[in-house]
Amino acid sequence: MMSSDDIYQQAKGGYVSDELLGTFLPIVVYWVYSGLYLMLGDMHNYRLHSKKDEDEKNLVSKKEVVKGVLLQQVVQAAVATVLFAVTGNDGESDGDQHASIFVLGRQIFVAMLMLDTWQYFMHRYMHQNKFLYKHIHAQHHRLIVPYAFGALYNHPLEGLILDTIGGALAFLVSGMSPRTSIFFFSFATIKTVDDHCGLWLPGNLFHIFFKNNSAYHDIHHQLYGTKFNYSQPFFVTWDRILGTYMPYKLEKRPEGGFEAKPVKDCKEH
Repeated sequence: MMSSDDIYQQAKGGYVSDELLGTFLPIVVYWVYSGLYLMLGDMHNYRLHSKKDEDEKNLVSKKEVVKGVLLQQVVQAAVATVLFAVTGNDGESDGDQHASIFVLGRQIFVAMLMLDTWQYFMHRYMHQNKFLYKHIHAQHHRLIVPYAFGALYNHPLEGLILDTIGGALAFLVSGMSPRTSIFFFSFATIKTVDDHCGLWLPGNLFHIFFKNNSAYHDIHHQLYGTKFNYSQPFFVTWDRILGTYMPYKLEKRPEGGFEAKPVKDCKEH
């Protein structure tokens, strides 16, 4: 654990520790990336729901969403600080400079699988347990029409269980260093925000490389999709294996934008 003298020496030396970056950079990335979507404006021709639907169907104000996300990020930062203090220091993370691309790639892939596995089963259980859904997970589903900065709008307990503990397990199981975690958790944050952005933008690399994307997750946020598409944030593997995968098709709306529609026979399942 770093002493106050260590922190002072780092500040005096003009650099920020990997632990500090790993704790706070994903939070900064969250607001910067979701802010970019705000700067794009209405984007009417690429929306999965109309702006009117976003304003009228959602059951929580944007002010409350911001407050909820900030609360989760405070808890996230606290847990990350403790985790880094217990598991490593900058001397260990210096080894990243000598780690092979194969090792780094393996660590990141294992972390992705671990996070996906944890979140799938915890997420699914929160839907199947009526008490947990009513009192905890239903808060996230107040956003019937998702948007970027609402990606981490959850009940504080859900944020702790799904995201914070899930992230800690991914970090520990993969064996990644604080330096590697900076990139992994920043990427996971961007991916999560993009999945909730409510847009289908041409050339979006997340849509090209991942089946788990904004349209896939939008299906889950609709009433007919709440028993499907639990997977997040990277792959759709567990949904496919366990029969909770709902395929969809994108159709253009006459008034502009797109609509993600489930395949009919799956919807009637």
